[in-house]
Amino acid sequence: MDGTRPDNGRHGMVETVVIVGAGQAGIQAAASAREHGYGGRLLVVGAEPHPPYQRPPLSKEHLREGLDDRRLALRPPSFYADSAVEIRAGVPVTAIDRKAGEVLLADGERVRYDRLLLATGATARELPVDAPPSGVMTLRRLRDAQRLRGEAADATHVVVVGAGFLGLEVASTMRALGKRVTVLEAGGRVLGRGVSRTVATVLDAAHQRDGVRIRLNESVRAWTTGRGGRIGGVVTTDGRLLRADLVLVAVGVHPNVSLAAEAGLPTADGITVGPDLLTVDPRVAAVGDCARLVDPATDTSGRLESVQNATDQGRAIGAWLADGQARNYAAVPWFWSEQAGRRLTIAGLVDEGDGDEVVTRGDPAAGPFTAFHLRDGFLVAAESIDATADHMAARRLLSPSGPHTEPIDRELLADPAVNLRTYATHRAEETVR
Repeated sequence: MDGTRPDNGRHGMVETVVIVGAGQAGIQAAASAREHGYGGRLLVVGAEPHPPYQRPPLSKEHLREGLDDRRLALRPPSFYADSAVEIRAGVPVTAIDRKAGEVLLADGERVRYDRLLLATGATARELPVDAPPSGVMTLRRLRDAQRLRGEAADATHVVVVGAGFLGLEVASTMRALGKRVTVLEAGGRVLGRGVSRTVATVLDAAHQRDGVRIRLNESVRAWTTGRGGRIGGVVTTDGRLLRADLVLVAVGVHPNVSLAAEAGLPTADGITVGPDLLTVDPRVAAVGDCARLVDPATDTSGRLESVQNATDQGRAIGAWLADGQARNYAAVPWFWSEQAGRRLTIAGLVDEGDGDEVVTRGDPAAGPFTAFHLRDGFLVAAESIDATADHMAARRLLSPSGPHTEPIDRELLADPAVNLRTYATHRAEETVR
C-alpha cells in the first residue's frame, strides 16, 4: 500500500486522518481503517517515546520478568511499514484548531486533518497526601512499570493503596516475587466497582490465602521516611503505622480530556460522544478510556476502562475513519483479570441493583463458578471464575445480535451438566427463525 488516495476535493490534497494516542484504541483504529480500505495519509501521534505497547502485562509478566520491546509490542514493526501507518512517538499534540482542521504538535508542526480521532487514554490518580517521598509511585505507563520493577528488586515490605483490579494484580505479582504485601482499601470491600460481592469475597479470600494482608475501610493519612528520604512507612487513617520500602498507589484514573476541552468539545469525566462515537464536531471522534458514550435513546452514559473496550471501539471507528460515514456502536463489554491464581472473566456490566436476580452455576466456595445476573428474567451480565466456557457462552447470549425476546431459562443456567454453548447456539437459531 502506497499510503495515497485520490483527490478528496479539498484543494487537491491527499486525505489525512490523525489519531491522537498510540495505545490499544488508537492502533486498533489505524489497523481497522486500513482494513476498511482507507488509502489516505494515516498519522498516529503518541506522547510517549516508545513504540506502541501493551498495557496489561505491565502489572503481571513485565513486573515479574522484564519483557523486552518485542514481547510488549502491540504490533510488529513491519505492520506500520506494510500498512503505511506513520507513528510520531514522543511528540504530543498540544492543541486542536477545529476551525482550521489542524493539530499542533509539541515540536511546532501543524498537521491538517480531514478526520480526527482522540484516543488520549487516562492518567493515574494520586492520593491527596502531601509530598510523597521517593518509593511512592503509580503504574500507568511503560516507564512507570520499568521504575516499579527496578524498585521492587530491593523492596521487602510493599504497600498497595487501592484494591481495584490494578492494585490486586500488582499485589498478587509482588507476593509471587516473595514480598510482604499489604493492601489498603478505603471502601468496605475489594473490587468495589464492577464486580458482585460474591466474586469480591472469593478473590479477597484467595489473596489472603496467598499471604496478602488486606485492610478494608483504611487508607493513607501520611508518609514516613527512612534513609535518604525514601519511603519508610505509611500512617493509615486508623493511626496504624505500616512498614514500607515501596508503595504503589492504584486508586483509579482521570480521563485525558484537556485537549478536547480546550478545543471546545464537551467533556464530563470523559470526552462526550454519541452512539456513533462522534463528538459534537462531525470531524472528531473519541474512543477508549477517554470516551464517555452518551445514548439519548436509553438515557444512559458510561466510560469503560478495559483493553476490550479500547479494542472494540477502535475496531468500530475504523469504518468511519475510512469513509466518513457514521455508524452506531454496539458491543458486549467484557473484561478479564488474573490474580491470586484465579482467572476472572466478566461479560456485560455488573450492577447489583434492587430486584436483580443472580443464578449461580458451580460452587463459589469450592472451585470454578459463574454468577449470572438477570433483570426481569433477561441476562444482563455474567461473572466467571476459572470457567472460561461459561464466559464464552454468556458473551454469545448477551450479543447485541443475539436472542433477547424470551427470558432466559434459569434452571439450564444453573445446571453444570448443561452445555451452555449449545444452549446459546439453540437460542440464537430460534431467534433467527
